[in-house]
Order: sequence, then structure tokens, then C-alpha cells
Amino acid sequence: MERLYYFIRRLLLIIPTFIGITFLCFGLIQFVPGGPVEQMIMGMKGIGSAESAGATANSASISESQRKALEAHFGFDQPLFKRYWKWLVTDRLGMKMESYKFSNKTAWQLIKERFKVSLVFGVTGFFLSYLVCIPLGIIKAIHHNRMFDLVSSLIVFAGYAIPPFALGMILKMLFCGTMDSMWDIFPVAGFYSENFSDLTFFAKTKDIFTHMFLPVACYMAGNFAVLTLLMKNSLLEEIGKDYIRTVMAKGGSLTRAIWGHALRNSLIPVATGFGSILTVMFAGSVIIEQVFEIPGMGRLSLEAVVGRDYPVFMGILSLTSILGLFGNILSDLAYILIDPRITFQKN
Repeated sequence: MERLYYFIRRLLLIIPTFIGITFLCFGLIQFVPGGPVEQMIMGMKGIGSAESAGATANSASISESQRKALEAHFGFDQPLFKRYWKWLVTDRLGMKMESYKFSNKTAWQLIKERFKVSLVFGVTGFFLSYLVCIPLGIIKAIHHNRMFDLVSSLIVFAGYAIPPFALGMILKMLFCGTMDSMWDIFPVAGFYSENFSDLTFFAKTKDIFTHMFLPVACYMAGNFAVLTLLMKNSLLEEIGKDYIRTVMAKGGSLTRAIWGHALRNSLIPVATGFGSILTVMFAGSVIIEQVFEIPGMGRLSLEAVVGRDYPVFMGILSLTSILGLFGNILSDLAYILIDPRITFQKN
């Protein structure tokens, strides 16, 4: 019963936590220079660009009444709390608000267009990471300090040390048929080819696979070393405990002790990342999507930040916050499924 009460408390805490996160960010972006009012002024005068709007707006000759009219148009003449309440309730987390940068499109329409692409890349990279890292960590633990462990550690750490954007550029240079490439195996950029709609089912599957291979490899590189070593060290710790010695003292083999007893307990630290599956379409994708020119959520968030597109930025932030908060609860649920003995009762 205490588990039920714990999860009810966690669910109820989502509401004030979400309001705190979004209100803080909503208030901060009001003071960021180069906002929609400054950009509109620069557009009217034909001076500068969006990036330099904040620095040059004061020098542009415009009357105070014109500036106030622009502020009223964007709602900046209202008190902060009133604007936040309108964003939260009337505009439904800003999803109904029209984008400042993309005309005639709401924040939700833009997010919905990019969501599917990032979801495919994120979920694929997430599951492949766990499918590869957990077995690799187990094998490394069984062959601890042997040749396989040392060689695999060298490869894992070498991949982890390379930044994602650098890894993406290296892979493109080697395999994408550019001027300096060694092999022309994968397409340079995008999510699918221009003639995708004319292809057969198997040709479409192959086309998407070739476009996804290199970006997904970059997705996996970020967490690969952490997950692998976490699994290995967790399993080694369990193997050294008394209950494993007891199993082996009773005539059980090391294989039986690992697969029948130690493995399940060693998965508990790894389960901390299970909840991140809800945010994989947002996290860590900005640089990779830029390198491979993928029209996903990461690239949209970068465009929103650079272009001061507040409705789109806040829409992405609100979705990320909600999914992240629910992801934490999902991680706690994974603990219970792996080890039913775990309780959340306070000491």
C-alpha cells in the first residue's frame, strides 16, 4: 500500500513542479534581448538581422507609441502572471499560439511535423543502446581483466571520447560519398530520399535504414560507454556478494549464479535510465540533427531559440518537462519490476 501512496504523491508533485519549471523559463525569456518586438522593428526599418536585433533596436528611430503598439500585439504590455496564465490555460501550454517565425502555423503544428522523425531516431537509438550495452557489460564482467575486456574497453572509451558532432562529421566523410570520402554507402543527409513515395515497400525500408544508420550510431555513442561500464561494474559487485558465494558453495556453477541470481539485481542501477525513453526524441539530438540535416525536434528547438520563437520554444519545453517528470516515475516502477523487495517507505 505504501507503494501506491508513493506513486500518488509523485503524480501530484508533477503539477507544482511543472508550473515552477515553466513559469521560471517563461519569465526569463521575457528579458532575453532580440525578441519579437525588436525583430519587428528591425524588419520595419530593414536594418540588421534577428541575431543583432537586441543590440541595434535602441538605435532605430521609432516612436514610443509604435513600440507600445507592437508590445500590445505580442501581449507584452500585460503583467507577467497574466501572460503566463493565458499561455498555460487559454493557449493550452502555448500550443495554440501562432509561431513568430513560421507564419500561419501554430506551435503544435510545427512540433507535430517534427515529432515523428525524432521519435523514430530516439527510440531506435535507445533500444539498440540497451540491447548492445547490457550483453556487452555482462560479457565484460565474466571476462574481467582478460583480453576481451581490455580491447572492448579501449574501443568503448575511444568512441565515448569523440564528441557527437565530430563523430558525425567523420562518419559522413568516410561513408557518404563526399569529396574526401572513402566509400559511398550512406546518404549525406535527410530522413528519406526525394523519390521516397515512388519506391516499393522494401525499397522504402532500405531507404529509411540507410538514412538512419549513421545518425543512430551517433545517438548511441553518447550513452554507450556509460551503460556498458555501469552494467559491468554492477554485475561484478553482485558476483562478489555472499549469496553468490553460497550458491557456488552448494555446487552451483558460475553461469547459474550469474544468470539465475546476480543478473536481476545488477539491472537495478541500469534501470535508472529506463524512464528517459519518454524524452529520447528531445534529448541530445540538436547537434546530430544539424550535422545530418534531419528535420526533427532538436533542430526545431535550435531554430526556435536562435529565432526567439517563444511559442515554439515554450511548447517544446513544456512537453520535455512533462515527459521527463513522468519518466522519473517510470524509472521507479522499473525498480519494483526488477526487484519487488524495494520499498519507498521513509526510515
